[in-house]
Amino acid sequence: MVLSLNHTGTQVTEFLMICFPGMQDTQHWLSLVLAPLLVLALGANFLLLLAIWQEASLHEPMYYLLAILSVLDVILCLTVIPKVLLIFWFDMKRISFMGCFLQMFIMNTFLPMESSTFLVMAYDRYVAICHPLRYSSIITEQFVVNVAIFIIVRNLLATLPTPILAAKLNYCASNVVENCICANISVAKLSCGDIYLNKLYQFVSVWCLLGSDLVLILLSYCFILSAVVHLQSGGATTKALSTCGSHLILILFFYTLLLVFIFTNKAGKKVSPEVPILLNVLHHLIPPALNPIVYGVRTQEIKQGIIKLFKYQC
Repeated sequence: MVLSLNHTGTQVTEFLMICFPGMQDTQHWLSLVLAPLLVLALGANFLLLLAIWQEASLHEPMYYLLAILSVLDVILCLTVIPKVLLIFWFDMKRISFMGCFLQMFIMNTFLPMESSTFLVMAYDRYVAICHPLRYSSIITEQFVVNVAIFIIVRNLLATLPTPILAAKLNYCASNVVENCICANISVAKLSCGDIYLNKLYQFVSVWCLLGSDLVLILLSYCFILSAVVHLQSGGATTKALSTCGSHLILILFFYTLLLVFIFTNKAGKKVSPEVPILLNVLHHLIPPALNPIVYGVRTQEIKQGIIKLFKYQC
């Protein structure tokens, strides 16, 4: 578990993730829920990606953005949930030092990327409803490429210091992580040094990235609702609301679950420590499972594309 570095102390080379500290004898039962959700999330996202790839009518910027969202969902799912299930099923609690910080990097980078993708999708709906005549000239394939580069660069530069700061700490004592995943603070608090900078940077980066995205998303929908109210046709109003409905539902769920996790985590002893751990795990699983399903059910073009895909297979 530890490797001796010199005569003054030892250095942690791997961590043990025990998941739920107060549920060691019963936590494996959670796999009855997590495993089917993982299969659902991966299956639904791969099906959606295959439909967008195969169906020519879905080769449009709006669906390319949805494909980006699905790719991010799959990466987040595979980064977190399989390891959690291995802990529950086979007691495989060990994770290497580098593996832990790689997981931390992916989680801290790709979650804000998903938030940024929701922001771009909100802008897409804003242009489609508030400036329909200019939509095809603004929302182009090149626009999707540009925003994809922006999403990667912005979030990579903003979140990369989090795992770097955590990895540079001196881990010379306990290596038991009371979490299912290598969350920044859960790991950093095991170090022998001061983690004030780690906490401060995570707080500032999270609220700057996700907070600014949420404000801009809400602003976009304020403009959208204002435009919808002034539509003369009742049919056009219904279509506009239906188009945005699935997007807004998923955005609200994504940010609500995230905010609940943040506030329960800050509540400390007022809330059972298992609650924020469970919410963190579910936040990497439920949105990825819901996103393709909601879009598939509420978006007629995607539904038709999936139906055609099954017909081709038959």
